[in-house]
Amino acid sequence: MYISLTALKPKGIIGYIRFWIHAIPSFNQAKQAKGLLSADVKKIDVYHCTLSSWNSREEMLVYLRAGAHLTAMKTFHKIATGRSYGYEAETLPTWEEAFKLVMEKGKIH
Repeated sequence: MYISLTALKPKGIIGYIRFWIHAIPSFNQAKQAKGLLSADVKKIDVYHCTLSSWNSREEMLVYLRAGAHLTAMKTFHKIATGRSYGYEAETLPTWEEAFKLVMEKGKIH
């Protein structure tokens, strides 16, 4: 299975509002995406985090490159900073493990 992790920090009040305008439709899109096994969100410190699992990286990329998520990615630099990390695994990480992984190994956006 493919694990996808994000840790995003909105930029100020306007960024926070814009973040949620995009985050909710993106999460709803993910819940309906082909290949999604699980999806969860959690706030850790100042970061809004996601932990999702997919049948494959390819199915996750189809979600990533379409609809509400694509729209959110196009405006991301205006609304937030953060990291993302994906990898193959047999089991889901705990939230503690996921946050450590994304902060240590994640691509900075």
